[in-house]
Amino acid sequence: MSLETFLRSLHEDANESRPQDWQVDWDDAPLPYKLYRRLPVFPLSLEIPLSLYRNRSPANPDLTTIGHFLWHVYGLTRLSQYPAAHSMNQKLGPLQMYRRFVPSGGGLYPNELYVYLKTADSPLGVYHYDVAHHRLVLLREGNFDSYLNQALGSRCDISGCFATVLVSVMFWKNFYKYNNFAYRLQGLDTGVMIGQLLEVTRQYGYESRVYFQFLDRAVNHLLGISDRDESVYAVIPLSTKPMTSWLHNGIDVVGGSYAVQLCRELPEVRHESFERSLKVKAYPKLTQMNEASMLDSIGSFRHIGETKHVESRLQSVYMPHVKRLSYDLTSICQNRYSPESDFVLSKVTHSEVAALLQQAMASLSYYNDLNAPNENPAARMSLYCCLYNVEGIPDGAYRYDRTAHLLCRVRSGDHRLRLQLGMSMNNVNLFQVPLCLHVVSAQDYNKSALGYRGYRIQQMEAGILVQNLLLAASAMGMGGRPLLGFNTAICDELYKLAERGKTSLIQIPIGHHRQRPRLEGGLHS
Repeated sequence: MSLETFLRSLHEDANESRPQDWQVDWDDAPLPYKLYRRLPVFPLSLEIPLSLYRNRSPANPDLTTIGHFLWHVYGLTRLSQYPAAHSMNQKLGPLQMYRRFVPSGGGLYPNELYVYLKTADSPLGVYHYDVAHHRLVLLREGNFDSYLNQALGSRCDISGCFATVLVSVMFWKNFYKYNNFAYRLQGLDTGVMIGQLLEVTRQYGYESRVYFQFLDRAVNHLLGISDRDESVYAVIPLSTKPMTSWLHNGIDVVGGSYAVQLCRELPEVRHESFERSLKVKAYPKLTQMNEASMLDSIGSFRHIGETKHVESRLQSVYMPHVKRLSYDLTSICQNRYSPESDFVLSKVTHSEVAALLQQAMASLSYYNDLNAPNENPAARMSLYCCLYNVEGIPDGAYRYDRTAHLLCRVRSGDHRLRLQLGMSMNNVNLFQVPLCLHVVSAQDYNKSALGYRGYRIQQMEAGILVQNLLLAASAMGMGGRPLLGFNTAICDELYKLAERGKTSLIQIPIGHHRQRPRLEGGLHS
């Protein structure tokens, strides 16, 4: 199977991307977090603030604040226990899960966070965030400003940043359950986590930029990880200073930085870690995709030009101008809920839809390395939606025009039956859902500019948008359920996407809900 065919199979049917005889070995499941052994550790404060509003000025980036920051992004926040009926392996009894503020496919959390940290109260160096113990583990001590600058193509002055977050994916953590379909999930999960990180960064008053393009082998070498098991997907510098003082937009190709050359500047390190699984199966397709996506020279870095489409605005529904939602981030993260059969049909207002769409799409106005100056980042992602029983908006399928802040009707009528028939599982009753949103992007995932790396970047950007939709829904007292088990062909035909060269990536029903039976407790003090 070619890599192109493999990527297409990930969108046609989730079950098609795994062997028919695939069986999940639940007893040999990996841990949802990485544990390093025999390395220096630095405990982080357990006195986590239980509310988080946007700071007018940047928070002091000492070790205590860094600990709070990391916990809000990816820490263990609560323990949930569901009745055995909700467990995929009912022989094990009730399903018990450690949850975080971000959703993850199957609750498996394939990502790990690493931080190059420069604070006065900790040694200068590269750390792993030990989620299980809420502490930092020192992997390499030293100043790596120049090394990271070169790995990013001299597009950022790392010396002006107090921290640089490196987001990795551990392939086995969800391959053990989903087989090859894990590749799609890993990109989406990474994007969801980046979406949360960007929102927490704004709340703390810091400046950030997401780098999707860097010298992979050099960055993995810095962390001491094997790119056959784990690989960095994004590098995100953080600063208390205005971005113009530490950001460089140009790419320094004169120096001709190559990953192989850069790796020679640091000795190789390999650290002992524990993942619990006794038998780790091979995942050749994930390894091949990761290899095909790697960048070995900064000459491979690219900007994506804006794609201009002339869209019809006939039959448009103009949206009321609303203020951006103001909320306590900790509270809405704690209240975020992912309903299944728990949706309860209740009327949603015109203004609520306007606020939800406006808030979610604003999240794509983040700084990244894909855009040339003054380009519109939102052009790569679009929101389409099927609305039913919304006060002031006729039932129908719509495209949201962010620039004009209006809904453009694609088809009129109630489309819930069509969407329900397209579901691969009957775990969500779409007849109880007033808003069914679809994240839409280019069918070719910008392959001409980014190669196969464009696919994982596309999934990450979709995940960023999904997380902000979920946060906005939670702030409005509603729940959202991200779904990949839907028929993309049905949705693409419904919205007439093929003629635009686009496809639907993920489906998110949003609405009011009741709580399902569960026991839950917070993991903070």
